[in-house]
Order: sequence, then structure tokens, then C-alpha cells
Amino acid sequence: MSGSKKMTLRVQSSEGTARVEVSESEVTAQLYERVHDALQLASFAFALYRDRARKDELVSSKSRTLRDLGLRHGDMLYLSPVNGAVLFDQPTTSAEANNKPFGEPVHAQAGPSTPATNLVPANTPQEDDVDLQLYQMTGSIERQRDEKLCRHNSKGCCVHCSPLEPWDENYLREHNIKHMSFHSYLRKITSGKFISLEEISCKIKPGCKEHPPWPRGICSACQPGAVTLTRQAYRHVDNVLVEHPALVDRFLAYWRATGEQRLGFLYGRYERHPDVPLGIRARVAAIYEPPQQCSRDHIALQPDPRQAALEALAARLGLRRVGWVFTDLLAADVARGTVRRLRGADTHFLSAQECITAAHFQNLHPNACRHAAQGTFGSKFVTVCCSGDASGAVALDGYQVSGQGAALVRDRVLLPTRDAPDLGYIRDSSDDQYVPDVYYKERDAYGNEVGVSARRVPVAYLLVDVPVGVARAAAPTLAPGGSFPPAHRALPAHAQSLRALQAHVAAAPSWLAAASDLHVLLYLACNEALPLGAAGVAALADAVRAQDAAAADAWRRAPPAQALDQLMRAAADGPGAGVWTCALCTFHNAARRDACEMCAMPRNHAM
Repeated sequence: MSGSKKMTLRVQSSEGTARVEVSESEVTAQLYERVHDALQLASFAFALYRDRARKDELVSSKSRTLRDLGLRHGDMLYLSPVNGAVLFDQPTTSAEANNKPFGEPVHAQAGPSTPATNLVPANTPQEDDVDLQLYQMTGSIERQRDEKLCRHNSKGCCVHCSPLEPWDENYLREHNIKHMSFHSYLRKITSGKFISLEEISCKIKPGCKEHPPWPRGICSACQPGAVTLTRQAYRHVDNVLVEHPALVDRFLAYWRATGEQRLGFLYGRYERHPDVPLGIRARVAAIYEPPQQCSRDHIALQPDPRQAALEALAARLGLRRVGWVFTDLLAADVARGTVRRLRGADTHFLSAQECITAAHFQNLHPNACRHAAQGTFGSKFVTVCCSGDASGAVALDGYQVSGQGAALVRDRVLLPTRDAPDLGYIRDSSDDQYVPDVYYKERDAYGNEVGVSARRVPVAYLLVDVPVGVARAAAPTLAPGGSFPPAHRALPAHAQSLRALQAHVAAAPSWLAAASDLHVLLYLACNEALPLGAAGVAALADAVRAQDAAAADAWRRAPPAQALDQLMRAAADGPGAGVWTCALCTFHNAARRDACEMCAMPRNHAM
């Protein structure tokens, strides 16, 4: 084998993806031996294929070399058992195998002298609780006995009453479910086989030594394949539920006061959807408005110094960032309170710029998945647009960008267009970046689907609808309608202050109700003038999460909270000025006082 070229082949199996070091001069029989040893298989009852559909088989031979077959460094091979052979150690009884939760990774068991091997990626992120719950469910849609069609007794079962698969098209159509859930999609493509999900890449594969780097050279082994855009059949999140109408009204208050558009991040949690087979719902408990510059038709985000404190506080409350929301509103009749309809099938649902922004946020929040070669696949991050509907009312429309669209944005391939908001532009290849061909399908004059080379792509191809609802009767996680204003609103009436906090506390039915507000807790944790800080608010946040009124009242009786009460009372006193700080004891006094309430030092005394 001296002088022959070394290469690494990837082998995808039911246990994940492994890498095998081989030489071009080796015969395929040796490749089978190396795969057998690398994966610690129980037998040689397997076949290797060059394609995922398992049609192009690499036959084990003692004469044909890997060079003859045209295998190159980095190629992926697909392993499949022959005649249902068991290659990896499985549960010893069929009952154990049937009780095994769907998608649970199988580990090869160690023999007397064989180290244990786990082919699941070692750096797989922690999956969400809702995913772990869904993996434990069968997903079958139970049906009752049909008295007209079923001819068997009450204990029997036939095609008219047997359970349906969670991806059953007729069931989804009858129940007006436009896209199957992601876990239903996993069950459909598994069907007893192993799966390994990989996101597409539009970048040149690194490490190729066959030619100079781009733009001087490229080969088929490192060149990314062409992308044909298709409409995604599944969605990672099947519904967005806002816990209370007051959350939306509070967010829209800024637009109603200024006419300027606004952006916010949705904080909540993911939970099982009761009405979609194996579905997931994003429940929104709060909307946080980051620092931003707003106008009638433009929003620009700015750096947020509170970001770290916000994420820590949200985690303590059992919340996380699940999406983002923005307005696109233009008043139609101020007297009637109607708005213009700016979006729809005849214009656009999301503009290319909004689609790119949504994909960017999704890429920042990847979805942990045990079936993904890299540990993550897709995203649960949702996009909600507040705009006018056909009746002139404000409507909430939800979307996600498909995996293809997110990959185009991640690899800097998709750009917004200047003249058509519904079209995105595919970047041209340059000396700095190679861009693969992108196609999408449309129907010709005869009704046939044909591939069209894309330079300007309809972004509707990249969108997945996500219904949005507002709960009316459910108990919200946090107090939804507090009077304390959200942060970063450049309006005098919407400014956060001790006086506004005092008014909010006075109007609340209890201290726990007043503190059950993400904006209040963040203000207490981040305001440098208050003697609290993030650590001082932690116990209060715990009381809010548990809805423990006694613990909240105990927190308020502590010395730091007592000082806070004095500051709020001082801010509420007087005609409107704030407070002044004593130069001797640093106590904060009401503006109307000429001497310090704590130490009696005159207000104008200089130290």
C-alpha cells in the first residue's frame, strides 16, 4: 500500500455515523473488514451502499479496489443489514424491544475484551423536555369502533377502527392540520429503519488536497451540491399560544402611542400540543422589547446590556426565548381603530429581509436532536408578525423558515432584494465564496413541474405557517396586564422609574401579583440605584415561579426590600422631582425634604 493515497470514508448506520481510514489501493472486501471492526459489528451480514436509497451497492470483492470505484476522501456510505440481521446488540427479548421508546439511541455492549462504543455524537446537546416526552409516546391516533362499518365484536379491530399513524394524510386534512409535526415526520421516515438527519451545506468541504483553494480550484468531492428548494412538509412547532390578550395589548401600546413599528422577543416554554399528533406548542408568557431604533417603516436592533441578566432571570422563572414578534401596522381609520391590510397572498407574507432575519434567529437557537449527525437539526424558534387582516383588525400570523432557507442564510447565500419584498436574491459566486446552483420548481403551461434556476427566489418556498392563538381563560404564568412599562421605550409616559414602580405596586392586589412581571423583576435586578442586583432578586423570582405569596412577603420584609420601599415612597412624594442622595449616609430622600430623613444632615451640606 506504499504510495497509495489515504482517505477517510464516513459510514452511516443505525447507531450513527462513524469514520473509517482506508487506502485507495485496498479492495472492497478489506473495506468491509474495516467497517466491521470500526463499528464492532456482531457479523458480516451487512451491505454498503453509495446512496441513501440503497440502490447503488458496493459489492464485497477481492479484486476491485476503492480507486476503481471512484471513492473519494469524505464520501458517505450507507450501511444496511442483510435479511434483517442484527448487527448491534439489542434487548434480549422481543418484549424489551417493543417497549423501547422511539428514537432512544442504542449502544453496542462491550464484550469481555471489547471496549463499549457509542456511535451517537458525544457532543449531542441536551434535548428539550417536550422532546423527551414525545419520544416516549407511541403517536398512534386511536379510533372508536364504527357501528356502521365494523363487523366484529367490541374486542376486535379492523381497518375502520384500527389506530392511525400520526402522519396520516387523511386525518391531518380532516382536522385542518396543514403540516405534520416534526416528531410525526421522524416516525414516518424511520418506519423501523435507522435515520441520520443532516442539514444541507452550501460551503466548500474543507481539507481537500487535490487542488489549490478556491477560487483557483474546486473538485466534485469538495464542491457543495446544487440545492433544489421544496416546500417543507413538517414543522418543529405546531402552534404559538399567547397566554393572555393583555400581553399583546401591552406590546402594541408603543405603536398606538407613536405610530412606529416595534420588535420584541417572546419568552415562554415548549409543551405538548393536545390537538396535533406528536405536536409541540410554544406558550408565550412575556414579551421583552430589546434596545432598538424605531420608525414608521424601520426597526434597528442595538446592543443590549441587560441580555445576560435577562436570560438568567428567565431561566429562574422556568422561561426561555421561544421566538420574536414585530409589528407592520398602518392605521386606516383612527376613529374606528382599524388598520390597513398590508400582507397576503397577493403581496407577501414575510418579506425577504424578514425571512432572512427569522432564519438568522433560528440558526442562533438550534434544536437538539438525537438523530442529527451534528447533534442539532432545525429550530423551534418562531416568528410572529402583527399586521392588519381583511377586516381591518390586528392579526397575529406565525411562521418558521424551512431548513433549506435557514441553511441558505447561515451560509450567506440568500440576500434581500430592493424592489420586490417577496423575492430573495441568490448571491453570485466570487473569489471569496463559491455559491452552488439553486433551483425551485414551478408548473409550466402544461401543468408539469419543472426546475427553474433561481437568482430571484420566492421566499414563500422557504416559509412554514404556524398558527397563533391567544388564550382567554387559561391562568397565565405571569401577571399579564401590569401597569409597569416595558424597558427601552423612549416615551415619558412609558419610562421605567421608581415612581412608576410605586404606582404599579399600589395598583396590584398583592405584592406577589406586583412582582409576577418579567419587566418588574428585570428592573429590580438591573437598576444600579437600587440596593438589590441579580442575586438579591433571585429569591423573589423563585417565589414568583412557585406562586408562593408567603415567600414573596418574606422577601419584602428583608432589609434590602425595606430600603426599596422607602425609595419608592420617596419617589411618589412631591410634585414630580425624583430623589436626592444624602452626602453623609447616602440615603435617598424625597425631593420635598430639606434634610436627610435618616441622619438629619442638611440637603445642601457638602462633605
